[in-house]
Amino acid sequence: MESFPVINMENLNGENRAITMDKIKDACENWGFFELVNHGISPELMDTVERMTKGHYKKCMEQRFRELVASKGLEYVQTEVHDLDWESTFHLKHLPVSNISQIPDLDDDYRNVMKEFAVKLEKLAEELLDLLCENLGLEKGYLQNAFYGSNGPNFGTKVSNYPPCPKPDLIKGLRAHTDAGGIILLFQDDKVSGLQLLKDGQWIDVPPMRHSIVINLGDQIEVITNGKYKSVLHRVVAQTDGNRMSIASFYNPGSDAVIHPAPALVGREAEEAGEATYPKFVFEDYMKLYAALKFQAKEPRFEAMKAMETAPNLVPIATA
Repeated sequence: MESFPVINMENLNGENRAITMDKIKDACENWGFFELVNHGISPELMDTVERMTKGHYKKCMEQRFRELVASKGLEYVQTEVHDLDWESTFHLKHLPVSNISQIPDLDDDYRNVMKEFAVKLEKLAEELLDLLCENLGLEKGYLQNAFYGSNGPNFGTKVSNYPPCPKPDLIKGLRAHTDAGGIILLFQDDKVSGLQLLKDGQWIDVPPMRHSIVINLGDQIEVITNGKYKSVLHRVVAQTDGNRMSIASFYNPGSDAVIHPAPALVGREAEEAGEATYPKFVFEDYMKLYAALKFQAKEPRFEAMKAMETAPNLVPIATA
């Protein structure tokens, strides 16, 4: 089995740059995931984020989760559960407008730390998008511009905890899905595992690694690269022991950004015939469809957007 790709970003600044860029290219083409070390976000900041996130869960969310589990009788299920996930979450928005000041139960120190962390992650996301452009032969800034729309990108964070689960064979921490958006940056627990990706028909663990940031590519990158890079199915397997922290930040296109394959990545013959493999659409329309079909295959979503492209008066309708 190939080892999970780990990229040391310090090597981008020296004689190993070409080798490191090749590693990123291979990870994007063959995995859809990779793990970054020496990425420029300080271990001290990450330790503070982790400590405060775990403290907030204990103080404000753990009891609510227990009450939810009890109200639904989840500890006693006998058959596989398909309509919910064993997770406790809240969401922060950073761009285009922050909502951090409106989230209840966060103390001021935690708000400030999460704001600081988001600024660092935003910078890292934009750096990564330019590295992808370089590997794809696109001009610097192409992906950022493709994401921009009229108000800039959407950027937000899902803060999750996956508590110990008595029936991990029957309830997933998070059901299998691809991510709808652009590029995802994950700060995950380094002691409790659970994240898996599907590669060559096998579920593979994404290894917990202290102070790393896990990167994965969303559906919009697949469309813009015309399938050269693909979003990948992943899931969280609940554990019987340990509470797993997950802080996933999503750098996505602006709501009105028009997403389509980069002309430079569509074969000349296909372009002349008007046969780009992937559709052209407004990101917000894709998200309306995704909201109802998240846990289903991505291909029908792309086909639905293609149908809208040829019949622009259609509205995306989600069917189970």
